[in-house]
Amino acid sequence: MTSNEAIDWADRLRDWLPDTPGDVLALGPGTGGLAPLAADRGHRVTETPVGDADRLPLQGRRFDAVLAHGVLGTLPDPEAALRRWCGLLRPGGRLVLVEGAPGTAGPAGLPVSRLVAALTPLVARLHSERLPGDARYVLVGVVPDAPARHTEVVDVHLILRRGDEVLLARRAGTGYGDGLLHLPSGHVEDGEDVRAAVIREAREELGLDLAPADLRMEAVVQHRGPGAAPRIGWFFSAEHGAGGEPVNAEPDKCAELVWHPLSALPHDMVAYCRAGLAAWRAGERFIVHWQSDGEAVAYEGERTTAPESLAPVRTGGIHHVELWVPDLEAAEISWGWLLGELGHVPFQRWGHGRSWRRDEAYVVLEHSPDLRPGGHDRHRPGLNHLAFHVAGRAVLDRLVTAAPDHGWTLLFADRHPHAGGEGRYAAYLEDAWGYEVELVAE
Repeated sequence: MTSNEAIDWADRLRDWLPDTPGDVLALGPGTGGLAPLAADRGHRVTETPVGDADRLPLQGRRFDAVLAHGVLGTLPDPEAALRRWCGLLRPGGRLVLVEGAPGTAGPAGLPVSRLVAALTPLVARLHSERLPGDARYVLVGVVPDAPARHTEVVDVHLILRRGDEVLLARRAGTGYGDGLLHLPSGHVEDGEDVRAAVIREAREELGLDLAPADLRMEAVVQHRGPGAAPRIGWFFSAEHGAGGEPVNAEPDKCAELVWHPLSALPHDMVAYCRAGLAAWRAGERFIVHWQSDGEAVAYEGERTTAPESLAPVRTGGIHHVELWVPDLEAAEISWGWLLGELGHVPFQRWGHGRSWRRDEAYVVLEHSPDLRPGGHDRHRPGLNHLAFHVAGRAVLDRLVTAAPDHGWTLLFADRHPHAGGEGRYAAYLEDAWGYEVELVAE
């Protein structure tokens, strides 16, 4: 830079940077000649190499100005970088961008219209000017003096279950996570509550006509994806058959619909979606899933941030109930059906045991090597029966009708459904080994 050029740039920086000395972050090699000029005006300058401009390990520091010269065109997501850079500014701070090739994409530049569109919602004032004598332009954005009230996108996800399987959709043509599997999902629109939103998304994406009674809220996840703003996700579940048979109603956004076992979810999934499912299977209701900028949108096993519970289990709650059974394979058929119908999710599987989980507690069936001969007798001291809530009389009646096909016998048939008293609508079922289950309609 010649002395005349330095004087020219110093005059420009006087207009672009704050009037009083402050903290300035200089990004990219193009600021190599500008940083000393800013320092000459009394600013405290921190320089960051271009290779780090997309991540910026600054440990919570804030600046009065961020100065970037020819950086955005080298980054994979310029809009995300602009959001991060604005987040580094103090109230009233300035973002100064020097870029090339106005009005065209260029090999190392971006059209000014694209940057103006990205910055407009982020700043209180925006100024642009063409630099004389070359193809570069400058944008100066001033963030509000007081931080704007924080807002987050709210989205909804549908866990459609078929026994121990869940329906996943392979994203295509959306610009986010394309090629990866995800739950049917979408954003809440203005004026909608989250339940209305998931019903609408199920209709638009799967052709299902769900009713509010078909849905159960399973988990709420606050999520931050790599380089993205935080959002809130509501995960609802519904049983296969509710609202009809699912079809791919949006082939322009979904390459295929596939069923996958909950106990063996695939790796080629959006990490956000997989975190929500994993937390739900573990009985968690409120979760934070906060990914770093260096992570991938796709799930990458142990390299992916795990969800963190916001509602840890309290002392005194039931952890699990364990039943020792004489025939694990047969018990898995009868109990697996019933527990699945009651909303329990396959949880653990080992050589001589299985478990199903719902919320914080789970039920274990085990054929232990220490099992002694003899059958279960509920009339002897010990376990008499397990009792479960059922969502209404219609569901209870359906389960009672289907139970014999899955190894269960209705007890007290002459007094059903009031064997527990006239004011109680319930069913008492017994399996092949004498274990009793009570289903209570709410």
